Amino acid sequence: MANSKGRRRRFGAIRRLPSGRYQARYPGPDGVMRPAPITFETMADADDWLAERQTEIRRGEWRDPEAGAVSFRAYADKWVDERELAPLTRDLYRYLLDKHLFAFAELDLDEITAPRVREWRADRLRTTNAKTMTAKAYRLLKAIMETAVDDELITRNPCRIKGAGKERAAERRIATVAQVDALAEAVGMRWRLMVYLGAYGPMRPEELAGLRRRDIDLDNLRVRVRLAEPERMNGRRVQGDTKSEAGTRTVILPAFLRRELRWHLESYAEPGPDGLIFVGEKGAPFRRSTFGRKWRWARAVVGMPEGFRFYDLRHTGHTLSTRSGATLKDTMVRAGQSSEKAALIYQHSDDERQAEVAAGLDATVRKARAAAMEKRREKEPDKPSGTNLARGE
Repeated sequence: MANSKGRRRRFGAIRRLPSGRYQARYPGPDGVMRPAPITFETMADADDWLAERQTEIRRGEWRDPEAGAVSFRAYADKWVDERELAPLTRDLYRYLLDKHLFAFAELDLDEITAPRVREWRADRLRTTNAKTMTAKAYRLLKAIMETAVDDELITRNPCRIKGAGKERAAERRIATVAQVDALAEAVGMRWRLMVYLGAYGPMRPEELAGLRRRDIDLDNLRVRVRLAEPERMNGRRVQGDTKSEAGTRTVILPAFLRRELRWHLESYAEPGPDGLIFVGEKGAPFRRSTFGRKWRWARAVVGMPEGFRFYDLRHTGHTLSTRSGATLKDTMVRAGQSSEKAALIYQHSDDERQAEVAAGLDATVRKARAAAMEKRREKEPDKPSGTNLARGE
């Protein structure tokens, strides 16, 4: 058939329908004839559309229009399964897919458009108070759709909202030395050392859960952080590596914790080199839910805000270490954090420097406690002061 300009058409075919409109068909690279998704008012319009498809094929830009007809949820599940993810990360992705990305579950990949993504995000921000989770869900959606682009199932990633994946967390709160002591007192004798190690270690909850007796050097006040045992959403603990390579480290504790550490090892830790340092009242391993109830109660007793998390004790430890003279690299080593900043590669923090940081932290805490004690004496000069295990040696 000749085109509108009188030349013989060498690519595709056009036929006139009984309605008077025109239908175009063309052979894909695989030889299969495919019809245009729409009909055209004129033969010239149909001919132009065929010319565009021919150009795409010549440039290697052609994509099978049926390729994107893949269920998003099926593709997302496969995406998660194919990756070597930490158990907690896998749990998080499944949670985000179930609770935050369910709006896309029944759609095909090519049905997820930029306007739909913007509408979904706006709805989540308007109807929920989960800004952080919405940002996490957006990042996951964007990563999945980017892989779909790489797999040539869609031509372009529909997640194009600038800054939508950034989490704007509130400024972390800092506890005073007196508040850390009060929290340790209120949480109970079995768990007080966990509060102190969380603040002055400073160690992550999953690192504390994985501590064994063989990790403790009481004489030199050193704690070896070798692994982490986070608790999954199903309540089961899983043993694995620390959060990063920098997480495997030796923490030198300030001297005022010697008595706390010795007393806890004698009273509550399991026996034997592989004995857990923190176990529950019935001898079970540390559980996030059980400790969480005690933490919330202690937080209320002390008068700390509801938003103050156990994890915020790490921020307290960072701040106190800095005040005691620690450099940024010192605090990073102490807390088991890594950084890609080139300037930090040339800084060094060895055991000797870490011992100095621990000594400075010890002096800072003792000074703060002494000042608090002096204030209490000034207010109640006739009241005898009681003993407090947290006062140290």
